[in-house]
Order: sequence, then structure tokens, then C-alpha cells
Amino acid sequence: MASVVDTKLYDILGVSSGATENELKKAYRKLAKEYHPDKNPNAGDKFKEISFAYEVLSNPEKRDLYDRYGEQGLRESGGVGSGMDDIFSHIFGGGLFGFMGGQSRNRNSRRRGEDMVHPLKVSLEDLYNAKTTKLQLSKNVLCSACNGQGGKAGAVQKCSACRGRGIRIMIRQLAPGMVQQMQSVCSDCNGEGEVINEKDRCKKCEGKKVVKEVKILEVHIDKGMKHGQRITFSGEADQSPGVEPGDIILVLQEKDHEVFQREGNDLHMTHKIGLVEALCGFQFTFQHLDGRQIVVKYPPGKVIEPGCVRVVKGEGMPQYRNPFEKGNLYIKFDVQFPENNWISPEKIAELEDLLPARPDVPDVIGDIEEVDLQEFDSTRGSAGGHRREAYNDSSDDESGHHTGPGVQCAHQ
Repeated sequence: MASVVDTKLYDILGVSSGATENELKKAYRKLAKEYHPDKNPNAGDKFKEISFAYEVLSNPEKRDLYDRYGEQGLRESGGVGSGMDDIFSHIFGGGLFGFMGGQSRNRNSRRRGEDMVHPLKVSLEDLYNAKTTKLQLSKNVLCSACNGQGGKAGAVQKCSACRGRGIRIMIRQLAPGMVQQMQSVCSDCNGEGEVINEKDRCKKCEGKKVVKEVKILEVHIDKGMKHGQRITFSGEADQSPGVEPGDIILVLQEKDHEVFQREGNDLHMTHKIGLVEALCGFQFTFQHLDGRQIVVKYPPGKVIEPGCVRVVKGEGMPQYRNPFEKGNLYIKFDVQFPENNWISPEKIAELEDLLPARPDVPDVIGDIEEVDLQEFDSTRGSAGGHRREAYNDSSDDESGHHTGPGVQCAHQ
């Protein structure tokens, strides 16, 4: 993990700069109980410091700004809650809002652009073996002909229509003493606050200050990466004058595999075996994600039940950033029983002698009635279901009253 610029807020909570969300929460709760004004009247501003540190570090965007740019990132982004000016000054020195007011021009000139997020489809083999691929993207870059100025030196003028603000404010009177204020983007400068005469515009970018450029990124997919994991290219997003470029973020999307299903660092697969294999042992071979031929053996005399699961230790996915440690492979067995009449009647007795004995038939007292089992077609439903449909087809009874859908008539 990259080192952070400033660790003051981490030090307040007593955690490392790599602390997880749960570690931050535990540290905050522990310190908040200890320094809460109700329990510790002598704590001074300690409780406020703890609350401020947790507010920043528990928010991913604020934490990212703080990790990258420290105090300066929080100042320029305004990324702290209202009412925190005093405690910000106490921790870092200097008033937050006073600083922002005095440095508004600098803040505007260094605002951060938006991130570009793109999905990246990867196979399970890619995540198992690692892969380096190239991705072609189109993005805006500052025009090299005019250095992002849009025209020759001095060509850029403040828009007179909006006075450089990029917006127009119109006031409309609705009634005596009642007015309505409306705000809209300036149409003369398209909200930029600046205009360039057509004759002075850059020929390459036509005054837009940026041009399209094809960017080829070399993407490294490490072993053990997961679905939804992000790969970040810092500062590679669209460029714009006076704006710090955002990041290009690739979000991994794992494609379905025809054999394996992944759960964390474990792999799952289903294998079909016959009845003789389930009872008498078996051996089968499958190809793993790295191309190895894996031979699975199961000894005679150990029975595999339908639907049971067996595990192969250490043949799952490699752990991210620790690829020599792997999860497990879980194999679920689907036992295929033979078709009807697969064995002659005279052999059935011999087979029965080899199998465990049947359970004893209990004695039944009283009258008995024997019935036969027949094949059942699940697509046609039960006979009772057909009878219900027959009743439902009759929309009117003899008295002319409609029974309604699903209502069954009682016959006596």
C-alpha cells in the first residue's frame, strides 16, 4: 500500500494508515467512551478531535483525499462537516474556512476532475494465472498547440454577458413585493466564463483547449484478484485547464466458467459418476485452470452418496498478493443410476446378496390393501390438478351464479 502524506488523524485514533473500516470503528468507539464529556469532564477538545478524525477516515472519498494530499486536500476540497473549523485549526493550525476564503482562486484552479470508471471482463483463468493485457481508451488531453489556452496569448477574454461567472441570474417580479430569482448557464460562454474570438482560436482544438487522444493502458491482473476489485490508474482521466485529472478506474467483472464456480478463494465443481463408481471406487481426470491434468482417485469400499461433497486441499484459487497459498477445491458428486431393466431378473438375487440386507417388513394388524407405483409425468401435473381445472372451466352453475376463478363446487 502506498505511504500516506500525513498521519495525524490516524495517530489521533491510534491506528495505522492501513487500518480497515472495522479497525477504525473499534478504535473510535473505544476512545469515544473514554473521552466523552459526560464521562471525562477534563478531556478538553479530545472528544472533538476523535470525532473529526473518524468523520474523515470513515468516508472513503475524504480518506483518499487525506491520504494523497494530507491537510491541503481537506482544505481545498471543503471535505469536512460544518462547525469543524475550530477543531481543524486546533489539529492542523490555521482556520479552514478563512483559508478557503483567502485561497478561493487557488482552490478553483486546482479542483480535481471526475474519475473515469470502466468495466473489464476477465476469465477465471486470468484471475488464477495472472495476466497482462492492453486496454485502449479515448480521453481529453490539453491541446499541445496552444498549451490548453484555446488560442494565442491574450485571446481569452472574460465573458461580458455573465462577467466571468459562467451563470446568469435573472429576477422576475411575480407580484408587488414578490420576486423570483432564476439561475441558468450562460449561453454566450457555455458556462466557462471565458470567450475567444473566432479569428484568435487555436486551429487544432478550435478554442476548446483540449483534444481527443487514444490512450493505451497496460493492465496487470494479479493472481487471486476478485470480481468487483478495482485497478486504478492515477491521474489518467480527462484533462482540463486548471483541473487536476481524475483517475481511470477499471472494475473487474468475472465471466462465468463452464466447470468451476468461485467462492472467495475456494473453487466448486460438480462431477457425474455411475452407480458402480459410487460403490466400488473410481478415478477421473480434469483440467485445472492452469492447464494441469489433475487425477482424482477414490478407493474401493468407500461409498460416495448422491450429492455428497469431497474436498481437495490446496487446489482452489491463489490468495491475492500471497499466491503460494491457495484455497480448496470442493467436488460435488452427482450419482447417475442405471436405466430400468439394466439387469436380468436372475442376476437381481445375486446382486441383493452382495448389498446390505433389506430392512425387516413390520407386521401389519388389520385389513391391508396393496397398491402399485407408476411413472409420474411432472409436466402434466397430478390427477387432482386436472380435476380442479375441470371444475374451474365451468363459469356458471345451474342457478346462473358465477363461482369465480379458483372456486370449487361441492358435490354431495
